[in-house]
Amino acid sequence: MNDLEAFAKLALALAPWQGQLVFIGGWAHRIHRYDPRANKLDYQPVFTRDTDLAFANRTPIEGDIKQALVKNGFTEELSGDHKPPVAHYTLGHENGGFYAEFLTPLIGSGTKRSGAPDATLAKAGISAQKIRHLDILLVDPWAITLDPIKGIPLPSPMDVQVVNPLCFMVQKFLIQKYRPAAKQAQDILYVYDTIELFGALLPEFRTRWQEVIKPELGNLSEVVRQVSQQTFNNVNDLVREAARIPQDRQLSPEQVQLTCQFAFDQILGA
Repeated sequence: MNDLEAFAKLALALAPWQGQLVFIGGWAHRIHRYDPRANKLDYQPVFTRDTDLAFANRTPIEGDIKQALVKNGFTEELSGDHKPPVAHYTLGHENGGFYAEFLTPLIGSGTKRSGAPDATLAKAGISAQKIRHLDILLVDPWAITLDPIKGIPLPSPMDVQVVNPLCFMVQKFLIQKYRPAAKQAQDILYVYDTIELFGALLPEFRTRWQEVIKPELGNLSEVVRQVSQQTFNNVNDLVREAARIPQDRQLSPEQVQLTCQFAFDQILGA
């Protein structure tokens, strides 16, 4: 089973909850290419075998998502000592298999009154991990149509909610300091590739930043501005490493740095 077949099975299993779940992470970046406003790129997106889905933890979710996944061939794999345990929902075992995981925002200190980590949440039959700064990924999501004509093996076109590309990039700056260097470099590549996809939308992104995303972030908007400037004000080791990641194209660190610097000057204000 290829990854598009696996993704199609996941999308079909989760169709009843498509209004409450938002695709985030690497697969969201792949889905962005199906938006009609996206530029046509001649290289492959960054590969990932895991699919991250986010939901608001204070919003009721009816039904049993786990049973829907199991009926479509997924297996629940539990790990760790948290209550509930961390869960992956896996399909197949080739090269480790394709899997989905569910995430929800971490609100507060991250510690329960008992002193135990406030790391997971049980809802609608699944176990979700609580992640700080995830809430911005739920703001202003896009609806993108997945169409069998474009290569995703679905019986008919279906809409899914996908993280807003600007929120996708903004969150990379909020979490940068928590990430190991290799992941920081990959995040920079995701940001660069997202700008390549939606470069024509920079004026729209600026408007959404001012009217929706910046107010939602509050004081954290200044963190986004500072980290974006620090990341792209020169060619540094992280930018160099990001440029080395793709195997199917030649990227120069200067190209990555200048493109991202220009884009975020336009979006956030110089």
